[in-house]
This record gives sequence, C-alpha cells and structure tokens, in this order.
Amino acid sequence: MPKPQDPRTPWRASASGRQHGRQPTPYAELNAVLAHLLEGVQRLLGDNFVGAYLQGSFAVGDFSAFSDCDFIVVTARDLTPEELPPFQALHAAIHELPYAYWRTGLEGSYVPAPILRRGSTEPRDPPGEPRGPDWADPGRSGAPPKAYPFWYLDHGAKTLVRSEHDNTEVVRWCLREKGVTLAGPPPKALIDPVPPAALRGEIRQTMDLVLQLDLEPMAMIAWQAFWVGLFCRMLHTLSTGAVWSKKAGFAWALTALDRQWRGLIERAAAVRKGDAAQSAQPTDPAEAAATRAFAAYAVHHADQVLRAREVLERKLALSRGGPGGLHPNRPGGPPAPGGRPGGGQFTPRPVRPGGRRGRG
Repeated sequence: MPKPQDPRTPWRASASGRQHGRQPTPYAELNAVLAHLLEGVQRLLGDNFVGAYLQGSFAVGDFSAFSDCDFIVVTARDLTPEELPPFQALHAAIHELPYAYWRTGLEGSYVPAPILRRGSTEPRDPPGEPRGPDWADPGRSGAPPKAYPFWYLDHGAKTLVRSEHDNTEVVRWCLREKGVTLAGPPPKALIDPVPPAALRGEIRQTMDLVLQLDLEPMAMIAWQAFWVGLFCRMLHTLSTGAVWSKKAGFAWALTALDRQWRGLIERAAAVRKGDAAQSAQPTDPAEAAATRAFAAYAVHHADQVLRAREVLERKLALSRGGPGGLHPNRPGGPPAPGGRPGGGQFTPRPVRPGGRRGRG
C-alpha cells in the first residue's frame, strides 16, 4: 500500500490550467457570482491554485433556477487555519453581491489535490489538527471523524468549516465524470476512476446513516420529498454504478421499484422547487410514515441488489479462473490467459444526507 501523501505537500498537475471561454451555467447572475469566486480564489491562492470546478446538479444535469451550485476548489496543499481569514472574508463579501438568490446559493469545498486523487481514510486528520472520537462533523449531521475534512462552505453559509461532506466517492465520481471546469486541468487529470464497488458501498453506508437519523428533519413537505428522492437516487446508483440526477432517479424508480410506492414517489417528484409556500407546509403524518416505510423497503431492496451482484461477480470470477475456481475449459488446470480475480471492495465513508435545505 503506498504511503499516504501529506495534504500540505505542494502538488502540480501535468496538464496546464485554462479558463473556459464559454459561460459555465445559463444563469447570468450565477455566472457573475462564480466569476467573483474564481477571481478571488486565484488571487488568494496564487501558486497553490490547481483548479476550480462545478459538480452536483450543474454537472450531472437537471438543474433549475432554484438549485444550489456545488463547487470544488482544488489546491496543491491544504490551507492552514492561519491562512483562512482572507477566504472567510471572500465568502462573506460574496453575500453582499447584488444577486439576491445566487449570492447565497453556493456550496462546496477547498480540496487538497493529494486527498482528492482517490478515496482513503488516511490521513484522517489535518497536520496539527487532531480530532477526537467525539468530534461532530458539522457537514455530516454530527457524524464522528472517519476521513480527511476539507474546508467546507455549507449552503447559504458565510464561513468555511472543517467537514468531510465532500470527501466522498459520490463527489469524486460526479467531478471526474461530469464536472464543469471553471479553470484548471480536466478533472480526470486529478482523480483516479472511482470503482463502482466503492460507489455502491458508500451509498449503502449512507442508507444506514439516514436510518440512524430516523429521516429527520421531516416536519416540512420539502424535507419529506427530499428523503423520498434521496432513496430513489441511491437505489438508482446501486443499480447502475453511476450517479444520476434527482429527476432521473425519480423516473427510474417509477419503473424499477414495486408499484405500491408509485403514488409516494409521484407526489415527492411533484414538489415544486422554488415554491416556498408549498415546501414549508407541514408533512402529513401518514405521508411521513409512508416515507419511513419506503426507506425500509429501499434498504431491503438494496441488499438484494448487492447480494445478486456479489453472486454474479463470483460466477464471473470462477468462469475466468479467478480465486476459488478453475477455468471451465481447463478442468484441473491453471486459469486461462487473461483470467483475473473479481474486483475487491473497501469500506467507504458515508456522506451527509442533507446539507442542501431541500434544494436540487
């Protein structure tokens, strides 16, 4: 196993940085906010700047004028707490821009390139910033520490905090496969391919985290619809090994899951983004109970999918002469050329199930 890199060791991408000439989004005010952010981080980071990107709905698709905008700023080395004040001032200043919605619509992290490269639980803590087991991650619903915490800006926040919120395989997959480059090398130059098994394992752990939270908060319709949509998306990813939009997750669930959940899914999908009055309505107790029952069904369905995939992969490994089996065309002999063991899995980290206040 290679020795983990120090996240404060300077790193350089092989590809040269570049600024796209086209606008990153179809919303002029959001583009102005992003331009302000990009100019600020490039000025403050100097040689420590590697790249800036969009992930989330503006990368995966099906965004709207009421989505939040997920950004990732990649640095050669991590920022120290002593270097942080100018960046806090930058994000506070963005809240003063004359763009009522988008100035508070950003969410994202400053990510050291060595940590971004691939998912790992080492190093767990920033140098000189050890975290005890009772440390409650502000970006992951108070979960204890498991992996390296980035400097994270929550939706609507003015200040950066340490959080593992974006140190996930889901974010790596979205950024690598679908990310929008604001400046810097292509994301694929910065991130290794995310194994589907790692993505599925992380999603399954996220389900457990959500159940531990008892799908709370649930008081408003916006949150109840969010939980339904989240489980649809997670099951969609488990089935395909890729990350899809909320809209795609709803559409997939309506055809792939048991018909008894069709009404619940259709009602959740119909909750209109940007309709504050509708979103703030109290959740009907029967609908809340149905949502929790759907979550239990989703976990059971997920385990069935994972077991079936495990059986299939074992059969494929045997047919290729992998561990525990002989090549079918060579009884008693060694594996045929090209035979290989099935892909292994590692234990990934859960991601925060909320953090977007019900927005896309």
